[in-house]
This record gives sequence, C-alpha cells and structure tokens, in this order.
Amino acid sequence: MAFIEFKNVRIAGISAGVPINVVSNYTLKSGEDISSDYTPEAFVETTGVKERRCSETLTTSDLCYAAAEKLIAELGWDKSEIEALVFVSQTADYFLPATACILQDRLGLPKECYAEDVALGCSGWVYGLSNVASLVSSGAIKKALLLAGDAKKRVKMVRDPLFGDAGTATALEYAEGSKGFQFHFGTDGSGFEAIITPDGGSRNQVSLQSFELHDHDGKMKHRLQTFMNGMDVFSFGITTAPKSVKKLAEHFDFNYLDADYVIFHQANMKMNNQIVKKLKLDPERVPSCMYQFGNTSSASIPLTIVSQLKGKFENKSTKFICCGFGVGLSWGTVAIETNNIVIPSIVEVKDNEDNYGYKL
Repeated sequence: MAFIEFKNVRIAGISAGVPINVVSNYTLKSGEDISSDYTPEAFVETTGVKERRCSETLTTSDLCYAAAEKLIAELGWDKSEIEALVFVSQTADYFLPATACILQDRLGLPKECYAEDVALGCSGWVYGLSNVASLVSSGAIKKALLLAGDAKKRVKMVRDPLFGDAGTATALEYAEGSKGFQFHFGTDGSGFEAIITPDGGSRNQVSLQSFELHDHDGKMKHRLQTFMNGMDVFSFGITTAPKSVKKLAEHFDFNYLDADYVIFHQANMKMNNQIVKKLKLDPERVPSCMYQFGNTSSASIPLTIVSQLKGKFENKSTKFICCGFGVGLSWGTVAIETNNIVIPSIVEVKDNEDNYGYKL
C-alpha cells in the first residue's frame, strides 16, 4: 500500500495565477458549447461552475511563472538558494524539452537546479508535493518550488465549459523538527480510457483522421480533444476519494474530522457534494472555488486555498487534508499542518500575443 511520510519539510507559501479574462457559463449555447440536453442554467446548477478564467495565448508555464515570481518576492527568498523545481501539468509547453527546464531559466534559478516535469492531471498537486518533499526532507536541498496547473490546450477548439485555466506555485523548505506530510496514493490503470485524449501521442499519432468530428454526448469533438466517460468518472470519484481519506487517517492514526479544512480536487459540485456527504464533513470546512474558476486540474487544490482561505489561517497552526483524483485513473491524499505560511493575492495575468517561447 502506498503510504509515505516525509518529515523536516514545510510549506512556506502558496500562490496562484489566472488569466484576467473571465468567461461566464450563463452565455453558453446548447448543442455547441454544451450538450443539447442542457440549458446554461442547468449546466451551472449541475456542475457548480458559474464562470472560468480562459486565455487563447497564455500557457500553463506563463501562469505558473507569474505565480512563482509573486511568491518568491513575498517570501523574500534568494533565487540562488532555490535548488529544485517540479512542474506538474497535462499541458506542457512542448513535447520536449521539459517545461521545468524552461521555467528554471525564465525564473533565473541556478543552473545546478533539479528540474523535472510530471505529466499528471487532477491528482498532480498531491503527487508533485510528495516528489518535492522527498527532495527537501533530507536537508540536501533547502528550498524548492512545485509549479502545477493547466491552461492553453495543444489544439485550438471549442472550450469545455467545465474547465478553466490556472497555474500555481507552492514553496517548500527544509525545517528540522517539522511534522511534514503524510500521504496515501493509488492508481487504477484499468480505467485509463475513462479520461483520455486519444490521438497526439506515439500510440496514435496525429493524422488527418485526428481532426474528423464525431458526436460525443451531444457535442461534436475530434480525437485531439479530451474524451471523458462521465458516469465512470463520477463513480470513481465518489468511491475512491472518501476511501483514500479514511485509509490515510487510519494508517497514520488520526481523526480526519479534526482537520481544520479538507480540500478536494474541484471536479464538479455534484461529485464533491457526494464525497462530503459520505465522509460526514462539515461543509463549512470544505471550501470550493469551482463556481469561480471551474475545474483547473492540478491547480485546483492550491487555487482553492489561495482564493478561499487567504487571511484566515496564515499565522496559526492549521491542519489540512487535501485529496486529488482523476485522469489515470489516479488519486492521492495528504495530511499537512501549516504555520506562518505566505499566501499572496491571486495574480491576474493579461493575454500576450508575443509570449515567451520558441518562434518558428
């Protein structure tokens, strides 16, 4: 069983960056933006997503860069002391090189910097946190960044109104005596087709047929878009997330009901409400940013903390349980206790046609 604990490491700060452009879901068109079975009002009521932040030019790395710059400045960190950077996203800048390498240079971090990409989605922040914690907990690396999010897609297309763009930065540092993090992880690859982009990888390379449109749940989509079996994903989420929280608490001998806040991946409101009900949690202790930002994949947990809890917990000891679940199928839950943490205001990033990056 994948239970892991890392001590002597703490979260120093969390920040988030989003596009400045706000898109309302009340303006959706049935049969075009959403299934013909839905009205905009019905979609909002079911998913909980009233509006999202979207950009046609900003990439995940642009948003993570903005969040990281803000966080580093407010922490007062010397960039020369940041020795590791992990980037978690389904929307890397390029197939290669790793986007973490690009961000190391763009942020002005040392050349002797550990940098890697993690290609995970909704569980990605928790997995990334364990990667960085493992590097820092020994004390060999004293300061590190976890950058996580999703944004501009690989192919221009009609946006799925459930999803929004966001990038986040989480700063970790060595802290002798800190309680650190306790994790539970799981994977069920038999469900890999439940959330999938069929073409574009080496298994099914891009071809003219990749762009042919097919009806999928009342919407016309092509094979370079993400396909999701909603019922399978719903069943997976409401079953796996509660079990993971309970297993983590049982293994490490604590009561999950004692947590000050329980943060779930912002999948959709109907799913998350079922999870809260199964765990008998106080809804006041389960903040959500879904209505404001939509499903932002690996950014959703830190974005919820920044957008909903800033000013409420920074200077006192606060117990969190965070659970991410989704594409893979993959899940991860972590118990964290924070104190003296820096939470900058959300950075709103303007569109820029002349983005940082390689030009043909």
